Amino acid sequence: MFNHFTKLCVRSSLIVAMMATAAWAEETALPKKDIAGASDSPALKRYEGSLILSHLHQKFTDFTFPLSPLVDTGEKIERTYMEVFKPKQKQTVEGELTRLIYLTPEGRSTLEVTRNYQDEIAAKGGKILYSCKGEECGGSADLSARVPTGGNEDTSLMMYFIDESKLQAKFDDALGCSALPYKIDDQRFFAASFPQGGADAYATVHTYRIAKSFTDGCARYTDRTIALVNVVEPEKREQKMITVNAREMATALDTSGRVALYGIFFDTDRTDIKPESDAALSEIANMMKSNQDLNVLVVGHTDDVGNFDYNVDLSKRRAASVTRVLADRYGIAIGRLRSFGAGMSAPAASNATEENRSKNRRVELVKMR
Repeated sequence: MFNHFTKLCVRSSLIVAMMATAAWAEETALPKKDIAGASDSPALKRYEGSLILSHLHQKFTDFTFPLSPLVDTGEKIERTYMEVFKPKQKQTVEGELTRLIYLTPEGRSTLEVTRNYQDEIAAKGGKILYSCKGEECGGSADLSARVPTGGNEDTSLMMYFIDESKLQAKFDDALGCSALPYKIDDQRFFAASFPQGGADAYATVHTYRIAKSFTDGCARYTDRTIALVNVVEPEKREQKMITVNAREMATALDTSGRVALYGIFFDTDRTDIKPESDAALSEIANMMKSNQDLNVLVVGHTDDVGNFDYNVDLSKRRAASVTRVLADRYGIAIGRLRSFGAGMSAPAASNATEENRSKNRRVELVKMR
């Protein structure tokens, strides 16, 4: 009886051990296909044989990328006391964003993968806007040890593009977190533009090799090259904001003293008013002509992308562009108009999402005596 019981225990232990081993093997196995629902950007194909570990697609958004090394700003993340690194030069573009994290085939170097992407962009008639490798890219001093909770998204190039919440998520292929590790080697980066449909598309490619990790779940990627690719295609955003007519503007100014307008458009970081703004400008002019005693303050507002002083200056120059067009094109006396830049100081909504940020990028009219 004792021997039979002992055999049962040993057999049960072996079964449990085999099940645990199988579960561990499944957890640490390399993926054999793209993550469900993912696809390449039609504007830039993948390196042959690569698999998609993570993907993000937004129909219309803004995207900022560095054009210089990430340098220590002297700022600190209050909760971690870690340094913040940002580029002195950067560019912000708008359009359809596709972000993909690729696991490239075994044995491929970061240089080989990078060169292939550069050749593909050159074949499209594109140009390299900025490139760097290793420590030249800046960021935290130790390239081999990136701490996701350290300087938030500003500690390294990887974290410049990926939200901290994703880095802190569990290690699984659904988020590609194992491909965004604490330790990387031989990083290379470039930003480029290339023509598409009569406009410019943009791409950033960040390649790096996964260094040995203390996390068993991520050991599967050791010595493999990862490609973090962002592609922004020119895409006209859906115009869902209704143009406020002259009567509605006048009523809002009488009752609230101000009216927010979302029908005046500018390119990112520019002050030239786009042609699709004509309808809103015409309604402002009609209101001013129908109310000869009315004087207005034209106030520019921005979202929180970029630093405070820059946004104040940008919003001021945009407001000045509106007053200038109203005076020069529509014949409104310049003495009835005054421009002011509020920058990011008076948001209409939280800046947490692109939808909300679009509400903060606006022009307001304020009634003056």
